[in-house]
Amino acid sequence: MHPLLYLGGLVVMFLLWIKVKGLDYVIVHQRWIFVCLFLLPLSVIFDVYYYVRAWLIFKMCSAPKLHDQRVRDIQRQVREWSKEGGKTYMCTGRPGWLTVSLRVGKYKKTHKNIMINMMDILEVDTKRQVVRVEPLANMGQVTALLNSIGWTLPVLPELDDLTVGGLVMGTGIESSSHIYGLFQHICIAYELVLADGSLVRCTEEENSDLFHAVPWSCGTLGFLVAAEIKIVPAKPWVKLHYEPVRGLQNICKRFTEASENKQNTFVEGIQYSLDTAVIMTGTMTDHAEPDKINRIGLHFKPWFFKHVEGYLKGDNTGVEYIPLRQYYHRHTRSIFWELQSDRSRCLPLAGDLWLPSSGISEE
Repeated sequence: MHPLLYLGGLVVMFLLWIKVKGLDYVIVHQRWIFVCLFLLPLSVIFDVYYYVRAWLIFKMCSAPKLHDQRVRDIQRQVREWSKEGGKTYMCTGRPGWLTVSLRVGKYKKTHKNIMINMMDILEVDTKRQVVRVEPLANMGQVTALLNSIGWTLPVLPELDDLTVGGLVMGTGIESSSHIYGLFQHICIAYELVLADGSLVRCTEEENSDLFHAVPWSCGTLGFLVAAEIKIVPAKPWVKLHYEPVRGLQNICKRFTEASENKQNTFVEGIQYSLDTAVIMTGTMTDHAEPDKINRIGLHFKPWFFKHVEGYLKGDNTGVEYIPLRQYYHRHTRSIFWELQSDRSRCLPLAGDLWLPSSGISEE
């Protein structure tokens, strides 16, 4: 009983502390408690469930059949809204806790929620070099499948939970964008359910005006139900070169030079102060030097931006070989801790140059 009494006492003290300080204060300033005890275990369970689900559905080839049913359901919901007179606006019914954004979408309480549970990869066509996906398929899911069969997206934004729909309707950028452009520039077709319930497919040749209007439209033109995206052959490793640079003019000059060199598959800069930064250039490769391999995705590895900072503090250049998928998602592990309210942090600003910031931004 002694351990139980001890545990009970700790729980009582913890609850009293919350009552005195206030729940908001504890969640903001002692977030590690909630992360370690609740968020991390729940996140693991959530990720395992969706990974197994996605794998089974793709292996059973049931995604296309389920997709057609889901599209018809969305059309039904939209037509019901139209029959009711369209008195309110429509929006997706996805809950806020499932999104990457920190913004609380209060409009969802007043608008007509259209449920769009579409999170599968529908088809990988290696002959056409195209993957067809639903809007809630995320980058972690896409890399897990494509990299396993030797393919990848030309532009793959680095956070696991960024969805295709968000990157299409908003914008997506990555360290390969100096070659391929934004995420929208690797999309060759969109399928949307419009406000009258009709299903429309648009490409450069078919409904081209709608095709070019979809990016950055934030869902105002219709509900995205599928997208066809270019894919390119992948290699298992990224050879990454780290170069510390000092002086704002030198940083801008070096970043521009690296971006103009199309031999660099990836170009990224992390700026730690006004006059200090590390510029990274990378290429995909089939082979890695064993003594220079760094598996940055392992749980005990330092956060990537802190690892990069070591080259700046040591004022030395370096070369490492990183597994491709771990490189793609190099900022996923640290993003929660970067969004702190009591200290500076690095956040994406333009291109893939990261700058210190005191406010919260969204990618």
